[in-house]
Amino acid sequence: MKQEAETATGAPATLWDRTRQLASREILETALRLFTEQGYDETTIAQIAREAGVSQRTLFRYFGTKEDLLGGNQDQFGQVLTDTIRGLPAEAGVWGALRAGVAAVLALHNSREQALERFRLLHNTASLRAGWLEKRLRFQEDLLPLIEARMDAATGSVNAKARAVIATAFACLDAASMTWVDNDGKGDIMDLYDECLAAVRGQTSSDAAEFVA
Repeated sequence: MKQEAETATGAPATLWDRTRQLASREILETALRLFTEQGYDETTIAQIAREAGVSQRTLFRYFGTKEDLLGGNQDQFGQVLTDTIRGLPAEAGVWGALRAGVAAVLALHNSREQALERFRLLHNTASLRAGWLEKRLRFQEDLLPLIEARMDAATGSVNAKARAVIATAFACLDAASMTWVDNDGKGDIMDLYDECLAAVRGQTSSDAAEFVA
């Protein structure tokens, strides 16, 4: 888990950038607290803005939707996922590439505690779950050409296999995060991801982290 220290371009953050990051973090923390205490659907934008000490107009300058208040812009998650996989060397296998992408996305959370509350809300709120599934399908389509490029075209339909591999990785992330929530955050979510993927691939737990294509 990490906090922002640079701008989106990678340049060192200015005082203005850091001020915006602090304000953004305060709004996120306020929203997460209210969602946890009252429920996502029961909490209004007006209440979040009031408790965070900002206007609703200011809040929407930082976050485009109420859903973004759960844990930041989910489009950023998709961008980090694709950028991470695109930046890996060509010899990296499909499973290793997807694992690296998942780890990079999870690292966007500021803390384990916040990650736990966000996953708990995601899995226990029907409207959030539906929104996540819709975005997940889009993320999977964005990943398709990157994963196809890492597969052997001589072994059958690359498109079908790439879709199956990507869907499996996301299903394992769902299973891992739901188990992590059920365990109240005990253990490491990536270890659970490895265990889920090993089970699907017919591996033993000792092979779980050795993802080669």
